[in-house]
Formats: sequence, structure tokens, C-alpha cells
Amino acid sequence: MSKKVMVQLKVLPEDIDTDLEELLKKIGTILPEDIGIYKYDIQPVAFGLKVLKLTVFMPENKEGGPDSAVELIEKLEEVQRVEIGLVSLI
Repeated sequence: MSKKVMVQLKVLPEDIDTDLEELLKKIGTILPEDIGIYKYDIQPVAFGLKVLKLTVFMPENKEGGPDSAVELIEKLEEVQRVEIGLVSLI
């Protein structure tokens, strides 16, 4: 049986006015079926800027690993960058 990897991602929006709930929906549509969003949180950073924190699950043997999810999300015009936090085998 294939193991799964839990990855925490921090998605920094391109603009302070970006609707992070809408961005979450877009991210959900671009990720492949084998990468699932488990939970999310919107957290304030500073000066009105907020970030979208995602916890996703993917197969341990996913080609490209967590970077594959980062690359897909960073292609969205509303995203400035994505940072990988915790990566854990479960």
C-alpha cells in the first residue's frame, strides 16, 4: 500500500485585495486528483496582507514531490509565491 505525504504550503497572494476564498477554489480546480486539500486557514501577516495556509495530501511516490504542487499553484496570476513548510510521511 502506498503511503501518503502531508505537506503544509503557505500561498502568498500577488495583491492585498486578492480574495483568498476564490483563490482556494481555483487551487482546488488546478491540482490533480491525487493531491487533495485537507484543510486551509487564512492568516493575517501585516498591513492588511493575508496568506492562505494549505495542508495537502499526496502520494509518497508523486513525481516531482511537493514541488509539483508548488509549481502548479505559482502559475496562477493571483499568486506571488508558495512556500513549503512541514513535509511529513503519514
